[in-house]
Amino acid sequence: MRHTRILDLGGWLSVLLFMTTSIWLFQSWQGRAQARRSNSPQTAAMTASVVVAVARQGNMPVYYDGLGNVTAFLAVTVRTRVDGQLMNVYFREGQFVNSGDHLADIDPRPFQVQLEQAEGLLARDQATLANAKLDLERYHTLLAQDAIPEQQLATQESTVRQLEATIKADQAAIDDAKLQLVYCRITAPIDGRIGLRLVDPGNIVHASDASGLLVITQVQPIAVIFTLPEDALSPVLSRIKAGAVLSVDAYNRDRSSKLASGNLLTTDNAIDPNTGTLRFKAVFRNQDNALFPNQFVNVRLLLEVLRGQVIVPSAAIQRGPQGSYVYVVKPDNTAELRNISTGVSEGDSTSINQGLKAGEIVVTDGTDRLKPGSRVAMRGNS
Repeated sequence: MRHTRILDLGGWLSVLLFMTTSIWLFQSWQGRAQARRSNSPQTAAMTASVVVAVARQGNMPVYYDGLGNVTAFLAVTVRTRVDGQLMNVYFREGQFVNSGDHLADIDPRPFQVQLEQAEGLLARDQATLANAKLDLERYHTLLAQDAIPEQQLATQESTVRQLEATIKADQAAIDDAKLQLVYCRITAPIDGRIGLRLVDPGNIVHASDASGLLVITQVQPIAVIFTLPEDALSPVLSRIKAGAVLSVDAYNRDRSSKLASGNLLTTDNAIDPNTGTLRFKAVFRNQDNALFPNQFVNVRLLLEVLRGQVIVPSAAIQRGPQGSYVYVVKPDNTAELRNISTGVSEGDSTSINQGLKAGEIVVTDGTDRLKPGSRVAMRGNS
């Protein structure tokens, strides 16, 4: 009986050992099979390789883009104000001049002769007036003595007044002659850059000549006239009424280089009904003369800067029947389709108004291989 119990106990231990070994072998085989399935091409194909970016928080500028032409802030055609021969020219073509600089001379000799004639007439009439005044004093004395009629005194008083008027006319003639002499010396009316000379020295010039002698354009400061859609009028006027100074940047034809920065000066007073656009005028200091009159430029008007925006690369934003959406990579490396509301775009970035938080990871490349719940392998962050 005792030996039978020992044999039964040994049998049970053998059975228990066999079962434990079987379970361990089965689990090991199952783990290796699962590993083989995970490394199989079919499983690898279910994981999409994508490029991702992290949504960041930052400031987003709001720009209006337009086309414009550079316009001289002031442009003056310098003409002679007297007729005569152009004697001397003191400027160089393309030279920068200041207001009051001596530019050219008209022959002053005819006007000098006129001045001397007017001065001679004044001297003669002044002598005649002095004699008439002496006669008037004598006539007052004689009238008191009843030696002359009263009418003779009245006639002499009238003669004196006529001579006084003649003196004024003579003085006006002198002033006119002096003014013509001043006009013979042609000076710059404004600061600016001289263009090509239109008349050579030696020519006879007239005040009625249409072309003038030269053209001066003020290029410091200089203006840019550009157009924007009429929808931009209300936001721009709102900012101006709030006291904001709106900055304007001018770029070259292909937008590869910024030429100058200035400020918005004013707007036109009417919208063009044919194009639905409004003209704006900006002013630039142009200290380096990067802007040239009649130059074509691309203009960017900075309306405002939106603070604390959620910003993602524009490539991450997809559009479908339900609107805009992005694929968000969750912590378990699966893709989630997230509907969003977009804000403004600038360059390669777009602000998100709703649907996304800063720090979340969005897919920027490879979205065509995704669907909600897809596993992803991130190839790089930007």
